[in-house]
Amino acid sequence: MRLSRFVAVVALMVLLLPGAALAGVNVRFIAPERFGDQDFRSPYKREPLIREFERYLQRMGERYLRPGQTLSIEILDVDLAGRYEPFNTRFNDIRVMRDMTPPRIKLRYRLEMAGRTIASAEETVSDLDYLMNVQARNSSEWLPYEKAMLRDWFRKRFAEGRPPRG
Repeated sequence: MRLSRFVAVVALMVLLLPGAALAGVNVRFIAPERFGDQDFRSPYKREPLIREFERYLQRMGERYLRPGQTLSIEILDVDLAGRYEPFNTRFNDIRVMRDMTPPRIKLRYRLEMAGRTIASAEETVSDLDYLMNVQARNSSEWLPYEKAMLRDWFRKRFAEGRPPRG
């Protein structure tokens, strides 16, 4: 009886410890159909965008958060870089990037560790110089300007002074 209880406790510890040591990011989009960017108003464009942002933010968490930290992010509004120009009817599915159309994401976050809130805030993240980012401009990745902006924000908020993992 004693041995089976010991084995059960050890098995439970093995199952729980790795989860407690991992960092994680939980992302929620609040009313994305009302976001400022028109791509979020269309369900067939909105869903892939949401999945891409979730994946990217979770990857940033794996890379920059400390073990045991959990970051909850609520995305309140998104305005992607560039605009569709309605007067240009031959290219109505092409975003035109201009200085006056930077990416912008309004969000609320809460960083926790061991059940305690370490940091929380509501911010609007934007990159007014997004066209000057040569790495993003030359990227073949989807949403390069938004990802570069979020990566810089993530580093400043959650990883300042620490080298990335992985």
